[in-house]
Amino acid sequence: MKQRILVVDDEESIREFLEIMLRKEGYEVTTACDGEQAIDLFKKKSFDMVISDMQMPKVTGLELLKHIKDQSPDTIFFMITAFATAETAVEAMKIGAYDYITKPFKIDEVRINIANALKSKSLEGENRILKKELVKENIVHNLVGNSDPMHKVFDMISRVSGTPTTVLITGESGTGKEMIAKAIHYNGPFKDKPFVPVNCGAIPESLMESEMFGHKKGSFTGAVADKAGLFEVADGGTLFLDEVGELPVTIQVKLLRAIQERVIRRVGGTDDTKIEVRIIAATNRDLEQMVSTGEFRQDLFYRL
Repeated sequence: MKQRILVVDDEESIREFLEIMLRKEGYEVTTACDGEQAIDLFKKKSFDMVISDMQMPKVTGLELLKHIKDQSPDTIFFMITAFATAETAVEAMKIGAYDYITKPFKIDEVRINIANALKSKSLEGENRILKKELVKENIVHNLVGNSDPMHKVFDMISRVSGTPTTVLITGESGTGKEMIAKAIHYNGPFKDKPFVPVNCGAIPESLMESEMFGHKKGSFTGAVADKAGLFEVADGGTLFLDEVGELPVTIQVKLLRAIQERVIRRVGGTDDTKIEVRIIAATNRDLEQMVSTGEFRQDLFYRL
């Protein structure tokens, strides 16, 4: 069955452009000229994805997003905006948008992002079925339990382990955050790839960038040879960033780029290296509070 996409934009040229492009990719496409029409269509038909403009008359993109997520939490929502400010993007993602698309469009980037999002949705659905029996047995990679809280933990692991989604685990020290991260890794498609843990609070700030992203020979005193960073070591697998709240803001910027663009650059290097790493982060700190005080980047927080 073809995956269904609803395109919502008050500009006819944008609707037609996206419809033609998406039909060529094999999707079933329906269009709406405003949020009200989109809501009416959604009552009659289910969609795997909604791509909507942010600025529209009557019902705005954010209002439509809230409505869609209330009615169908699993529907993927992409927001289109010509005003890609951190505030609007973060607000949309906070409500439940999967990602945002900026005007003017970068065709290949839009096509790839949509395909990846729908693939993740399919994998998640398949994974829920495959993990159902495992959850019933009350065992998930060295975690054993039969209480309601543990059932919730097992369910969370089963829902996220089969997708490349970035995961943030919060909890006090000693509550087993790394065990949860390992369970997510070893119960998913990355289980045969590296699981690389790093305690962000244990690395001196002066060495953090080199440890995370690697360095080129001669880039600083003591750099006697090229060195791969933890991102490259974990390529294809999972990088577990324990105590992510301890990362300096300068490293947070580079981490955000690595998550968004899937590329890193070694210290002293001039070329980007493409990486495919699943990020699982953990912290015992209140990141929302840190965002409000400027200690943690808001855009990175919502990416995690």
